[in-house]
Amino acid sequence: MAKYIKIRDVTLRDGQQSQFATRMNNEQVKAVLDDYRASHFYAMEVWGGAVPDSVMRYLNEDPWHRLGTIKQGIGDASKLTALSRGRNLFGYNPYPDSVIEGFCKNAIASGVDIMRIFDALNDIDNMKSSIRFVKEAGGLADCAVCYTVDPHFSFRDRVNALFSGKKIPPKIFTVDYYVKKAKELAALGADMITIKDMAGLIDPVAAAQLIKALKNELEIPVDLHTHCTPGFGVASLLAAMVNGVDIVDTAVLSFSGGPAAPAYEIIRVFADRLGIATGVDNAAVARIDRRLREIRKELSAYDQYKKLPPELDLSKDSLPPQVSKLFDDALEAAVGGKYQKSLAICQEIEKAFNYPEPDEIVRHAQIPGGMYTNMMAQLKEAKLEQHLNEVLHIVPRVRLDSGLPPLVTPTSQIVGVQAVNCVIAINQGKDLYTNVSKNFAELIAGSYGKTPWPVDPEFRFKICGTREETPYDTSKYKPQPNPPVAEAGGALLAMNEKEQLLLELFPSVATKFLRNKRIEEWKAAHPEEAAKAEASAAVRAAGMAAGSAPGGQEDSVLSIYESADYEPADGESPEFWEEAPGWAGG
Repeated sequence: MAKYIKIRDVTLRDGQQSQFATRMNNEQVKAVLDDYRASHFYAMEVWGGAVPDSVMRYLNEDPWHRLGTIKQGIGDASKLTALSRGRNLFGYNPYPDSVIEGFCKNAIASGVDIMRIFDALNDIDNMKSSIRFVKEAGGLADCAVCYTVDPHFSFRDRVNALFSGKKIPPKIFTVDYYVKKAKELAALGADMITIKDMAGLIDPVAAAQLIKALKNELEIPVDLHTHCTPGFGVASLLAAMVNGVDIVDTAVLSFSGGPAAPAYEIIRVFADRLGIATGVDNAAVARIDRRLREIRKELSAYDQYKKLPPELDLSKDSLPPQVSKLFDDALEAAVGGKYQKSLAICQEIEKAFNYPEPDEIVRHAQIPGGMYTNMMAQLKEAKLEQHLNEVLHIVPRVRLDSGLPPLVTPTSQIVGVQAVNCVIAINQGKDLYTNVSKNFAELIAGSYGKTPWPVDPEFRFKICGTREETPYDTSKYKPQPNPPVAEAGGALLAMNEKEQLLLELFPSVATKFLRNKRIEEWKAAHPEEAAKAEASAAVRAAGMAAGSAPGGQEDSVLSIYESADYEPADGESPEFWEEAPGWAGG
């Protein structure tokens, strides 16, 4: 067992994304930076994921400015971490090396020390460019293997497959699978390996086996990232700790639990009792937590649970005796290899900290919470909510047909949407795959990379019209246009490389954000001309209102809604679909 463990705090990216739809604004982030600087976490995950998209879309803030603000506040006290999806970076489309290099170079130059790189299919070819460019820019490559489990097929499913000639594969996602992937990534220059469990599906038995195997095979640090959605999170991190994990990801107490990561405070209690040092200042963390509780009130519109854990300042507070005993009992069970017993006790600890009840649907269906939420929304729109069980039953079939992709954004959404489409088709008396989404067809074609299990060529022919795999081709990639903004005196939409990257990665959202930014800059530089233009617009509006027909007040209100530039989530950055159930698309 290690005598020192590194803690990566994920509160300002994964924590707020999982709990509050990534709505922390820059002032709220700045309010905790001084105490974060004093806390001395090994690393802080602060960028990537849904952050760049959301801060533009909902907060009208510049994501590069967000990153620079945090770097200025933290300095070198902790390493800053960002998240990117390999060749896809943030969205669905594969990007050419020129875009990937530009993103990695600018992210590292702006303050990112560690780039966590993953691929939804665990296709390592999709990660190679990011690894190379991050290291060339002077950053550390944290190469993540996405954790998932094999689909469960009933006895009836297996019998039907036997008679239909469809082969159900043996278990794919074994310890050996993850170790093999990790060793390949280490050979490519990975500075650390993360097992990235977005849905919280890794139970303590699996966590213990996997961490032990990885530590036996690797010479680089191993990190476990998981969530509490189905109730495994705390117990699984404890199991990883007693089996030698080097780094664990946690969130500050008031932003932990449920769809988010386990709490630093809970994990620190276990570390102290195991005699494992962390180097983190508990008093500083307590100050962060107190401020975050105020921020959580400010974010109440996005808080789906609204039940805070009790405060725990580890620099001075003692646990209640009955809770302290739970920690001792869970620890004794984990050290003794009794992981199921430890799990039950850890869930009692979670109750004591007001964590939401484990999500039983996620636990039994073995799907991410966000995938379930989105499928329910799709069924409600079709007025077919009563067919949820049919959808859950057909997910393994759709997943098998599509090559057993791990259920992580975007593949979880692609499989979930297609499962609903299949059930709608069945209820209309049509063929299972009558309605196929564009993204599902691209997954089957091979546009996202190689799937863990080969797609049946005949099925590919049915869906795509060809039996041959069609890999992505970035040679046809066309950069996003960068037109002048007439209302801003003809200034270009993107004024530098960082803004051009925003256009490439988030075309619709960045276009709107940058256009507004250019106009505001022009108004600030030309106040008299801006005032005249606004006065003229007001006169025109008044004239239109005066000339409207009876009932014109209603017509005027209606026109406001018709002309409003409403822009729903378009899949450019669906990361939080996975990690924030109930906030799909926002």
